[in-house]
Amino acid sequence: MPGMLFLSALLLIVAFLTGSAPLGHAVLSRAGVNVRVNNPHNLGVENVLYRVGPQLAAVTALLDAAKGLVAVLMAASLGQPDVTVMAALAAYLGHLNPSRALFGDTPPRGRGNLVLLGVLAGLAVTGALPLWACALPVVVYAAVAGFFGFVSAATLAGLLAFTLAVAALPLGPAAKLAALGLLVAATWRFKENIGRMLDGTEPRLGEAVPLAGRRSDEVVAAFMIHPMNIENFWSARRFAWLRPLVEKGVVSERSVRQMADSLRPMKIGELHGIRTVDGKSIRCYLLSSPLLPDVFRDNPDLATRRAIEGARLAQELGAEVFGLGAFWSVVGNKGIDVQAAVPELTITNGGAYTSGTIKAAIPGILEHFAAEGRDLKHATAAVVGANGVVAFGIARTIAPQVAKLIMIGRDAERLERTAATLRRAAKDTEIVATTSYDTLKDADLIFTATSDPNPVIFPQHVKPGAWIFDEGRPADVDESVQAIPGVRVIPGGVVRPPGGMTSNIDLQFGEGQVPACLAETLIIAATGEHHRKSLGQQTLTENINFFVEQAEKLGFQVVD
Repeated sequence: MPGMLFLSALLLIVAFLTGSAPLGHAVLSRAGVNVRVNNPHNLGVENVLYRVGPQLAAVTALLDAAKGLVAVLMAASLGQPDVTVMAALAAYLGHLNPSRALFGDTPPRGRGNLVLLGVLAGLAVTGALPLWACALPVVVYAAVAGFFGFVSAATLAGLLAFTLAVAALPLGPAAKLAALGLLVAATWRFKENIGRMLDGTEPRLGEAVPLAGRRSDEVVAAFMIHPMNIENFWSARRFAWLRPLVEKGVVSERSVRQMADSLRPMKIGELHGIRTVDGKSIRCYLLSSPLLPDVFRDNPDLATRRAIEGARLAQELGAEVFGLGAFWSVVGNKGIDVQAAVPELTITNGGAYTSGTIKAAIPGILEHFAAEGRDLKHATAAVVGANGVVAFGIARTIAPQVAKLIMIGRDAERLERTAATLRRAAKDTEIVATTSYDTLKDADLIFTATSDPNPVIFPQHVKPGAWIFDEGRPADVDESVQAIPGVRVIPGGVVRPPGGMTSNIDLQFGEGQVPACLAETLIIAATGEHHRKSLGQQTLTENINFFVEQAEKLGFQVVD
């Protein structure tokens, strides 16, 4: 008896190692194929066949199936059906969770369907299970895949049928638990697919999945977003079930925040219908690791790590450009560290076109301001967040046009250096550098572009009749400011892409509209001018002008 237990344990270990053997990975790697970014889970079978070729795809498919078959055949030598079924689970787990020693820090993200097929064939051939019990999950898989079109749902349905079939057979508890283990392991591996089905972003069988470089008239981009507050967390349908539980106190907001911090980036949305004036279609995946704004301030290392993971996911999805939105745009030295970690993909923080939309909007704002009888030459303007690249661009534009410019920022020393630069360029303008928001009370025009997660401008800072151009995301201006008589708050950096854009998720910028940083991502993809990407603190004037010009040519419109 002890000898049988030892042999059983040994065969299960061998089955696990057989399942984890990197056979297909080795074949594709020798052929120069990056397995992780050529995965049918993300790209679709048709795209993988296009990239890899039918011969290599067939060879690797047979090797994966052979792993499951061989693992079961070896375990069947003991003549113990329970051990044979357990070996099937061991081989599947080995395929899903191979040792990092075999693949490094980024193992391929296979889903193991072919290993499961080999396992079922082995169980039938050895007689460990009756033929009908092994054929049932294949039939159920085919029926669900054919009717609903979701491969992941079909796999889970097939394994559920298999678990019920094994439960009905006169086998020991170990075999029945092993069958259940297959279902649990697959459910965990397919959790992201389940989320995509809930969000409406999971491609169906046979659906054309966009792929960079596949078609000359279609480009693919990806963009990283995050919830601005706990309410935005429910905008992804996969998390909507949590809302009533939080509202009723069953689940605490703290628990939701902790869960958000632990979640890796996921695809939660897509932008459809964007078509440029010259007929090029732009598909954009919306990715999210749902960190809330305070996390970016309190745990920047976590935010940078999630941004890098998001970039890798974008690459696996077949995107050629990856944009960092909202607070993602400031992590990792404003994208520099993210680009260094994923050099094969173009990363941009969107700063150039964001500055460009402001540059395009400011003349209109000043013109409207003057048209209402306001004397611009005697007006006082203020720029909030003037230490930042975008806000400094605003200050540089308006300084020569007003009597007085107040620059507000957090770093007084750096702010004073910036102010000195502007004083040399606009000698007739009084320029004040300060960290005090109280000075805003003197301003007729306020331009604000901070990265603060909370409002920074309140009623006590604003005088009646002031105009405020709010470029902050989330908004820098508290809603209560709207109650001050004559105050006008103008949202900035909002763009309408060409072609009639639709999305399955509300981006909070109005229907058919996106932030300028996202628009920059789309423009880079459409033009192929990847060297125009925005990274780090510096934003080149020539790049700002490029995006403004190309946006107009392609049909992007700044919303004012």
